[in-house]
Amino acid sequence: MIKIERISVMNFENAIRGARNPLNSWARIDSYYDEDGNYVLGENDISLASRLAKAGSDHRKFLRQVMVSMDITAPLYWWKEFDTYKVGTVANSTSTMHKIQAKEFSREDFSCDRMSEDCLSVLDSVIAYLESERLKFIETKEKQHWHNMIQLLPSSFNQMRTVTMNYEVLINIYYARKTHKLAEWHTLCDEIEKLPYAKELILVKD
Repeated sequence: MIKIERISVMNFENAIRGARNPLNSWARIDSYYDEDGNYVLGENDISLASRLAKAGSDHRKFLRQVMVSMDITAPLYWWKEFDTYKVGTVANSTSTMHKIQAKEFSREDFSCDRMSEDCLSVLDSVIAYLESERLKFIETKEKQHWHNMIQLLPSSFNQMRTVTMNYEVLINIYYARKTHKLAEWHTLCDEIEKLPYAKELILVKD
């Protein structure tokens, strides 16, 4: 299970201006803001940006200045793989260390959509134990109960992070993960395909 929300794309204007710095070709900028405040790439700019994007990472440095922010809720086992992409990303997560005891444990807290019935039964037992330890910790404040929760917590536990990346990172993610066996990556790649000018600037290796 993965949920992707509140996607924002920022800084196209400055990135395009920077892309024109090497040849001092700022006079050819034809992008503009529409009536809704969206930055629309003009014919000259999208042509240049697309050529640079397809020419390789050395030529498309401007894409590192196109920023994307999104809220991602995903299981810990997926976040462990996502952490491969440390360069060019920033993330603030909800805290299991500070807030694990803040709400009742339930199935909705876990990615279990592809578990068998036998596996779900095991998960339910784990959830019941975690909930009993949560209640004991709230009542007694004894750290042993907190340690029991933290160290037993399954990797299917869902965590929400607000993540900021750039278009160059998204190129790397898309081509490395679009055929991955974890379905969560497919969902993220589907969202990447919907970003502004993804066809011209991100899907550059097809």
